[in-house]
Amino acid sequence: YWLNKKRMNGMDTSKKMTSKVVGVILFSTILMNLPVLSFAEKCPQTRKTQTTPKEFLTMQNPLPLNEKNLKSAEKLFQEKAKPIACKSCHGVTGNGEGDPDFESTPSARNFTCAATMNKLPDGQLFWIIKNGSKNTSMFAFSDLSDHQIWQLVHYIRAFRK
Repeated sequence: YWLNKKRMNGMDTSKKMTSKVVGVILFSTILMNLPVLSFAEKCPQTRKTQTTPKEFLTMQNPLPLNEKNLKSAEKLFQEKAKPIACKSCHGVTGNGEGDPDFESTPSARNFTCAATMNKLPDGQLFWIIKNGSKNTSMFAFSDLSDHQIWQLVHYIRAFRK
């Protein structure tokens, strides 16, 4: 009796230990892959939005990339743009994760995704900011001057990683 009890206790302990090890390995595997899974969904972003008029696709930002333009654009992006500050949808860091109460299908553009942003011409970004993007939550910012929009193009490109 004593020998059987000892074997059973030993097996129980062994099973418990194996179960814990398997659990830790499984948890670690899931935890390590979460950032990869999350990032894979956000970059690159595929879009099927309206086509920008051809004359905009060849436009290049006429403003110099300098501290003055970036600071002015930062104020617009983070606070002053109307009808809503850009950060509300695109996030403070431009990662497409804005206000948690903001819902958008498709999700807001992730400006940190170089794979996506490098493919978008300056003129296309200008046109979308000015006119909005049909079938998305992107507003038209038609009250902004062309100068301010070009500043924003520089600013959102600065988020690329």
